[in-house]
Amino acid sequence: MVDIETDPSAELPGKPAPPAGDASRKLLWKLIWIYVQGSVVAVFITFFLAFIGLQFTGFQWLILLATTAIPVTIYMTPDIFLIARHYRPLGNVLAQLDRGEEPTQSEVSKALVRALNLPFYSFARVTFFHGPAATLALSGLLVALNALFDMDYQTWQILTFAATVFFFAAPTHAIFEFFAISRQMVPVIENLWTHCEGLLPEHSKELVAIKLREKLLFLSIFIAAFPLVYFAGSIVLKVDLLLVDLGIEASFTQMLPLWQWLAGVVLVCMFGAMVMSILTASEVSNSAAKLNEAMKRVETGALDKHLYVTNTDEYADLYRGFNLMTASLREEVHFLEVTQELAGELNLDALLERIMRATMDLLDAERSTVFAYDPKTDELWSRFAEGLDIKEIRIGSGDGIAGAVFTSGNAENITDPYSHPLFNPEIDRQTQYKTRSILCMPITNKAGERIGVTQVLNKKGGQFTAKDEARLRAFTAQIAVSLENAQLFEDVLNMKNYNESILKSTTNGIITLDTERNIVTANDAALSLMRVDEEAVIDQPVGLLFGSENEWVLRSLAKVEESGVSDMSVDADLKLKDDKSASVNLMVMPLIDVTDEAIGSMIVLEDISSEKRIKTTMARYMSKEVVDQLLEGGEAELGGKNQHVSVLFSDVRGFTTISEAIGARATVTMLNEYFEVMVEVLFDNDGILDKYIGDAMMALFGAPFNGPQDADNAVIVANQMMVELGALNIRRRSAGSDPIGIGIGVSTGEAIVGNIGSPKRMEYTVIGDSVNLAARLEGATKFYGVKILLSGSTVDDLKHDTLLREIDLLRVKGKELPVTIYETLDFHTDESFPNLARTLDSYNQGLKLYRKQDWRRATECFEEALAAHGGDRPSQIYIDRSRHFLANPPGDDWDGVWVMTEK
Repeated sequence: MVDIETDPSAELPGKPAPPAGDASRKLLWKLIWIYVQGSVVAVFITFFLAFIGLQFTGFQWLILLATTAIPVTIYMTPDIFLIARHYRPLGNVLAQLDRGEEPTQSEVSKALVRALNLPFYSFARVTFFHGPAATLALSGLLVALNALFDMDYQTWQILTFAATVFFFAAPTHAIFEFFAISRQMVPVIENLWTHCEGLLPEHSKELVAIKLREKLLFLSIFIAAFPLVYFAGSIVLKVDLLLVDLGIEASFTQMLPLWQWLAGVVLVCMFGAMVMSILTASEVSNSAAKLNEAMKRVETGALDKHLYVTNTDEYADLYRGFNLMTASLREEVHFLEVTQELAGELNLDALLERIMRATMDLLDAERSTVFAYDPKTDELWSRFAEGLDIKEIRIGSGDGIAGAVFTSGNAENITDPYSHPLFNPEIDRQTQYKTRSILCMPITNKAGERIGVTQVLNKKGGQFTAKDEARLRAFTAQIAVSLENAQLFEDVLNMKNYNESILKSTTNGIITLDTERNIVTANDAALSLMRVDEEAVIDQPVGLLFGSENEWVLRSLAKVEESGVSDMSVDADLKLKDDKSASVNLMVMPLIDVTDEAIGSMIVLEDISSEKRIKTTMARYMSKEVVDQLLEGGEAELGGKNQHVSVLFSDVRGFTTISEAIGARATVTMLNEYFEVMVEVLFDNDGILDKYIGDAMMALFGAPFNGPQDADNAVIVANQMMVELGALNIRRRSAGSDPIGIGIGVSTGEAIVGNIGSPKRMEYTVIGDSVNLAARLEGATKFYGVKILLSGSTVDDLKHDTLLREIDLLRVKGKELPVTIYETLDFHTDESFPNLARTLDSYNQGLKLYRKQDWRRATECFEEALAAHGGDRPSQIYIDRSRHFLANPPGDDWDGVWVMTEK
């Protein structure tokens, strides 16, 4: 921010003003207008006195009025410059507020000091600059007119004119501008205070304090003394001029009495005015000093000060107000002390007793009773001590005066209890107690619900007043808080016990930490898992519990502390004592309080060691992903249900012959070697091993959970099994063992999936036509001389491109409807199937002609396919069929279906 006081390039009168808000510009123009108004008043006073006393001729007046604007402009221009200079720090802040900006505290503090000092600056400017400048400019004008135009202004006229400006006009202008600007600054200062937390020390020392005595002395001097001196001098001058005009020449001795009289009157009046100003200021200052000293004592916390009223002016009212204020403060302090005693009590019985004592003390009463409401029984109850016993009284929530107040919610101040219809005098007769007055107030919580009643008896020295009602009403608000706090404390204790019971009963280990990573709580499950005692870990660093072997736990904890987001470690290995370990799922969570501040962390340990053993066992039958899904689904997934699945059957060719040749031990070794490779392929593609059937293997895709690529996975596994079998046979030949041959059948469709067996022995498997068809297709591979056969439903479910060829339209044993079967060829190489593309082109063309019963041309195409690949058994089958039908044409009902009579 640029300050005109320090920056010569800052805004000057006559230069374009920087953009500012309306309020800032308007205030500056208002200050200038106040100055102009004061100047106009001063000029008017000057010319009025000159008109009636200086005896100017008409021509002299004409020339003077015509040229006055020149000196006025000369002395007003610097004044306007000074006004803008003094206003600049204040104007900058007001302009920021007009633009909706928020100035800094330093800027507002500086602007506040400038606004407070502005009236003094205006007074000083007019008194010490404007007044002398105006006197010199206007009297200089008269001298200049004499020199230039021989206007014959007399010396006494020039001096009197100058004295009029200096002694009358300038002080009047100064006083006018001081009070006008003071009033103008009030709303501005109030507005600035709303944006300021307090004056900064470096700005506070710039404040100009004008005491009341200084103001009164200024008024006595400039309003009484200077005008009197001017008046006396004018009388002397006028008398001398009058005598001269009358042709009378008075000697010094003759004039001396007049001068003495005037001087005496002036001195007495000046002295009297100054003495009255000093006495008035002293009296006001003394009264203000007493009040100021008393207020300072109040600020230090001393409330015992009392101001005695010794006069009848405004300070008498201020003293009385101060005394009322300190009396109220003493009562408030007493009230706070009483409520503070209640704040720390959480035992309900002790709290009720304290409330009753505090109420009697606060209202200066003989007895007090606090009734709490029991919603379960719809009763008001209270407890009181009698000897060593605690007795309880209960009344209906609508009975008696207390019940009426509780029901209506309105306070009752009863000055004559015996005439009140709800008062029971029998109690007084029994207790020999005289009830003279009753004040009964409902206790209402912050939600507006009535939770009890406070009843006070017998005000000492009189009746309960409206002030007592107000105090009790305020006190009941504190009673409500205390009662609710006590009840909340009981609820918290109950909740604490409840939470501790939960922690004890939960099977997961739970450990809570503070912000320093010290252990706050550890439940039984955590202590049991970690094999430690509670005394050994509470208030200890968590690093000591987990040790260096479980550094991953501390890394997870650090991650949560840094990010504020929970972190989970699944199936992690937790090292325990004695070189043992446990498989756990570990969750680390941040602990947050109601203000979203971090108060620590919580570690949850789920021991999954037994689950992991189950999972490891299940993983021998299915892939890890399927095991995870099955465990996540739980036992509900193990019931029987219809499901769309793909079934794969594989069987070793010539197994009986092989086993007889190599013996039992070698047979088992061969099967283990073979199954190890095949199961690995199965699990890598989300398959489930349903069972081993001797040398055969049955696998499922889509159980227990369906997937979008179950059929694709089944075909991929079939192809990959043939590839891996080729690699296995290479190893077997190198070891001197005979190769293994297999056939694979794959079918897709609806099947019953679930647990099958007896309650003592169950097996998870599938049954249905799709299973039977897969087995039939595996057997059909031997007839068609292929490695893999797929049902048409499997091909229909494929989502990815696969190299296939249609083999036949087959009706297997046990099914009426024919099934289109296909061979998958992705596993073949140039060695296992030479001229694959040329063979398939001829084969597919021959199959189309075969279906059209063009037996001759179909035979030619199949012969071309067989020529390309001499070992292609399907081509040879269709050659034989075509030649047969060429010699023995089928009937009109021929549909191309081949009936398979064997399994």
